[in-house]
Amino acid sequence: MYYEHVLVAVDLTEECDPVVKRALALCEGRDTKLSLVHIVEPMAMAFGGDVPMDLSQLQQQQFDQAKERLDRLIVKYPALKKEFSHLTYGQPRQEIHHLAKEQGCDLIVVGSHGRHGLALLLGSTANDVLHGAPCDVLAVHLVKRA
Repeated sequence: MYYEHVLVAVDLTEECDPVVKRALALCEGRDTKLSLVHIVEPMAMAFGGDVPMDLSQLQQQQFDQAKERLDRLIVKYPALKKEFSHLTYGQPRQEIHHLAKEQGCDLIVVGSHGRHGLALLLGSTANDVLHGAPCDVLAVHLVKRA
């Protein structure tokens, strides 16, 4: 069995390289569609949702910067196609699940730091995505750089 449509969720840092490479390796030599997604979280969420100022301009700058980084990632890995890349606002878990369902993906690939202790209790995107996912999830272990 192989996967027909893989959705790769990236944070657009250098740490996403191993995630992209693993997804590309899974698809190599197969007729597998590979989609890419990055979610820009609303700034208000970082402040608990109650912000006494308008963050729309900052939010737009954040979105524009993410678009530039996504475009650079696609140039870096020619097997990734711009027409299968997605950039959206929202909560990562919800947006990744929604896109996976909408696009008919049968695998979601995310990076995981394998946190322990308090960081584990607070959760991570990989852990959030795993719960309630509409398909298989592959968490690529990311080694923390010193």
